[in-house]
Amino acid sequence: MERRGRLAVAAVVPGTGAAAVRGGGLFVTASTVKVDLVAALLLRRGGADGLTAGQRELAELSIVRSDNAAASELYLLVGGADGLDAAYRALGLVETVAGRDGYWGLTTTSAADRVRLLRRVFTADGGALPGRRWLAGLMRRVVPEQAWGVSAAGAGALKNGWLPRSATGRWVVDSFGARPDGTLVAVLSDGWRELAEGVAAVESAARWAVAALGTDGPGTTGSLAGEPS
Repeated sequence: MERRGRLAVAAVVPGTGAAAVRGGGLFVTASTVKVDLVAALLLRRGGADGLTAGQRELAELSIVRSDNAAASELYLLVGGADGLDAAYRALGLVETVAGRDGYWGLTTTSAADRVRLLRRVFTADGGALPGRRWLAGLMRRVVPEQAWGVSAAGAGALKNGWLPRSATGRWVVDSFGARPDGTLVAVLSDGWRELAEGVAAVESAARWAVAALGTDGPGTTGSLAGEPS
């Protein structure tokens, strides 16, 4: 039997203790790490007001258009892997390790840590990230062709990642973000034969998680892919 993709999902309603979690383990971030890079830069510069016009442009390109060249420049600006790991410690991300030698997309993380990062961006839980509202605004402006994934569960602010692994020929497909009602959703996955297959599974998982929380909104019914309905 051919192996199916692997997936982990976590969703929380901040301030209530409500959570829906399925699966676990570590995954490659792909381009979702661009949120991390901008957060690390905000930490170094003391917020959005401390950014130069050029740094603001790099951040916008990285989040809104998922520009890889801009992300590579941000990676250098924050001090590479060591600087990014320092930011993770400051942000309280305990299961995330930066990709080395310029391979920022190979940063590894967990669904729980993706939600921890979302808390820093969309709430003041655990200490506010300076400039968090500006970063959240960028995540609300992701270009329409990249606004799949957790948007299927009503998330209006998000960042996705997609990456074919050269070693396996299989796709990494990740998505995380926030709904207007404050629900935070993260889905990480890998091992897909096609990008579209991974996107469908991620969207199914996001809908399952929000439905499990009992949160009303678009696309909140159904079951997690591979589970009985």
